[in-house]
Amino acid sequence: MSNKNTRPKHKLVVLGDSVSQGFQNGGIYRTDLNFPNFLRRCWEPKPDFDQPLFTAQAGIPLNLEVLARGLSDEFGDSIEWTEYLPAITHLYSTLRRVKRYWEGKIKPLKQDRNIPYHNQSTWGFAMNDAWMITEQNSREHIKTQPETYSVFDMLPDHAMYVTARLVLNPSFSKQFSQFTQIDNVSYLQKHGGIENLIVTMGHNNIIGAVSDLKFVLSEEEDLDKFPTERDYTVYRPEHFEQEYRKLAERVSKIGAERVITQTIPYVTIPPVSRGVNSDKSRKGHTGYFDYYTRFWIWDADFDPDKHPHLTKEQAISLDQHVDEYNNIIREVADEYGWITVPLNRYVSGIARRRLGQKMRLPYPKEFFKAIKRNPDTKHLVENPQNPKLSTDYLRIARDSGQVYKGGIFSLDGIHPTTIGYGLIAHLYKETMEKHGIKFQQPLDWDHIIKSDTLVTDPPFILVELRKFLRFLSLGRKERFSIVGNSLLNELMDIFSDRD
Repeated sequence: MSNKNTRPKHKLVVLGDSVSQGFQNGGIYRTDLNFPNFLRRCWEPKPDFDQPLFTAQAGIPLNLEVLARGLSDEFGDSIEWTEYLPAITHLYSTLRRVKRYWEGKIKPLKQDRNIPYHNQSTWGFAMNDAWMITEQNSREHIKTQPETYSVFDMLPDHAMYVTARLVLNPSFSKQFSQFTQIDNVSYLQKHGGIENLIVTMGHNNIIGAVSDLKFVLSEEEDLDKFPTERDYTVYRPEHFEQEYRKLAERVSKIGAERVITQTIPYVTIPPVSRGVNSDKSRKGHTGYFDYYTRFWIWDADFDPDKHPHLTKEQAISLDQHVDEYNNIIREVADEYGWITVPLNRYVSGIARRRLGQKMRLPYPKEFFKAIKRNPDTKHLVENPQNPKLSTDYLRIARDSGQVYKGGIFSLDGIHPTTIGYGLIAHLYKETMEKHGIKFQQPLDWDHIIKSDTLVTDPPFILVELRKFLRFLSLGRKERFSIVGNSLLNELMDIFSDRD
């Protein structure tokens, strides 16, 4: 048990989803590059912060950056139609190896560990999954659902549940088999105490609207269903409050010394959904576009009768739902005495595309200095009033091979880049310091920027972004019936369906 007369043993513990796990480019890969670990490096001495590794096969369910580098090495800066069959063969053999590994067909996945990790984050988890999903019911779900081995399904089966098993009970032991995220965090509190508990939940109660491009409100019966049985993409605000209060009550009972939570960014800001105006003469800088479709569908190609989409009215409603969610988060956090990090306000302040190409909030000064020091990124901030670093989808210049737009969001269009996670860490640190939490070191911006290989050394195949995304979405798949389903559509399905 924790002794109130001594400092807690566990300096930092996290209960969260993909944002705190460090998901980017379509998968969880380098957990050392997530924002909680950047924060940990600011304390002296550096506290223990254990988290599972997913570096095998470049992560799960896939890594679009590594995939792009492999294709670039094989086919140069562009995949032409005449190269589709060899490129598809390369793609399929790579993904089949990844799939087999994470389904345990190459080597056992279990790890030797007898206590829970400090980072109890699992991508895809909605709020109620924090007390519903265990390693045991994840294992049972994997066993009872049929496996798919065909060119029509190229990603690992049940990837979220495989990830959950490795986070919740990596040794697959009986002791922790029925432990949830909440149970694991409670275990750490009972065995040493927790000083700072970060809670980042709620994103997956609405993100399905933009990953699936469907606006389906939750029903009361959805709240107690297993993830694969839920039909919603958007939580009704009353359901969000009901579940968030359950989460807060359970977190409060843990007894951590301090709890830090955050607001949820608007899901209409990430470039996972491309804003398109039906009137091409309009630029859309009033804040909303007429339609929101897949990021791999170019404006000139978009047809609302053919392509999945959300309407402007639905996008506005999504933002209104997020506003209501955040009011609930702030209200509940105040009731429990939690610290609330204003992530939505910050992300909205740097979303230049919806702000008419203007920023309301500047980038941090030390980050700005560090990005100017790095020869691979200094061009991104040559104009401080109009930096090229933005929330747009990543774009690469052919003449230089450097990023000229984007850099905040990774290739999956939903999750941050390493630099994006660094900016989240900055906001957390700044907010925590305002509430009296002391750090001995500044954020290591040079390390963060250097570690962001997508921005500092982007795969050259991205200079032909339209062709690359068309290949991954298999835009003319009727000519290549061997290919089957679109890889990018399959990835979006994983985000929304959590099968």
